[in-house]
Amino acid sequence: MKIRVGQGYDVHKLGEGEELWLGGIQLDHTHGLIGHSDADVLIHAICDAVLGAANMRDIGYHFADTDPQYKGIDSKILLKDVMKIIRAEGWEFGNVDCTIVAQRPKINPHIPAMKKCMAEVMNVDEEDISIKATTSEKMGFVGREEGMAVHAVALITKA
Repeated sequence: MKIRVGQGYDVHKLGEGEELWLGGIQLDHTHGLIGHSDADVLIHAICDAVLGAANMRDIGYHFADTDPQYKGIDSKILLKDVMKIIRAEGWEFGNVDCTIVAQRPKINPHIPAMKKCMAEVMNVDEEDISIKATTSEKMGFVGREEGMAVHAVALITKA
């Protein structure tokens, strides 16, 4: 059996009046993430980690932010497509471990819903998706509430 690990990282700016999508669910907040798609920074980092593990480049390579067909797209669609891409090459998802870095809103109450949503999209068990949240102790762009960041590490296998 072949085992590979990939790392993903994504950031998006926060903007007043924007919708906040994180882990496939909408959170109630005064600010939302800004991007070409729905700017779901968690899903984007997971896509990069999974694609990286399969040595298949990154989310921007497969779904360019210059392509109008992806303007405003629901990131769950991108995640579902990433799973199809790696499975078509014989890879299977093992697990992912993610850390969301955000000052506000509080993320922990939403983690179970995020895990449930993404597990359904990816066709994997919820227990194979780990999500943690932290702040940046009011330092840097995250601390100033200018944006959010996510780190993700994924494991994939091939028989």
